[in-house]
Amino acid sequence: MTTPPPVDPEIIGFYTETFDEATRLTATADGVLEMVRTQELLRRHLPPAPARILDVGGGPGAHARWLAEDGYQVHLVDPVARHVEQARHAGCTTELGDARKLTAADDSYDAVLLLGPLYHLLDRGDRLQALAEARRVARPGSPVAAAAISRYASLFEHTATTWLERDRVHDAVHDILADGRHEPGRKGFTAAYFHTAGGLVEELRSAGFDHTEVYGIEGPTWALLKATEQHTGTSLIGSPMFRAALAAARAAEPYPDLLAAGSHLLAVARA
Repeated sequence: MTTPPPVDPEIIGFYTETFDEATRLTATADGVLEMVRTQELLRRHLPPAPARILDVGGGPGAHARWLAEDGYQVHLVDPVARHVEQARHAGCTTELGDARKLTAADDSYDAVLLLGPLYHLLDRGDRLQALAEARRVARPGSPVAAAAISRYASLFEHTATTWLERDRVHDAVHDILADGRHEPGRKGFTAAYFHTAGGLVEELRSAGFDHTEVYGIEGPTWALLKATEQHTGTSLIGSPMFRAALAAARAAEPYPDLLAAGSHLLAVARA
């Protein structure tokens, strides 16, 4: 395997100096919805504890923490030094590393998570390499779960925030809808790739996975939570509206047409 290029400095700078990923899944109702639903979906597919889980691109350890509390042996890999330091308090072992070239041995983990890397890898070849690495280190038949940001998430999000009327935001959303790419140097986020459900399945297939199930993590009503919190200044965590959005996400699971309305997609395959 060739050595991948260094992680984009824009990504390192964004998570080191601009954005605190440690609070993303706890500070807002749509963030908590993402966390609750990700937990539900992963617990459905993971082997029993104390299985060994590799959390690739695990950030500051938001998922590693609850997995460790569930009794799993979790090793977290992330390219951002700040995240690795934060994750040391999550009950897992940690390593500074790159999803495209893992140090783990072949067939060494009972499950592999890629809940962040795919949307930070703008080039298809890099995404396929990350998926192939996850498949390599997973034991045969074990689950590999990969998250992606929906192609349509930015349209819903920036309608909720009302930023869609801003020219630079409108142009960025237009480009994402057209080809899934958020180019380097644009404000608000790093360079990123936004998937359709079909595109996510195709990439896993190209990386060697035979069968993939795709779920809409937050369901079709997450943007209602974001809009209401944004414009009222009131937290909706635990509110009746939050519970309704969670119920909607669960109800939407059997209906693939509703995948396009979610903010994040979760693909689960077997190595």
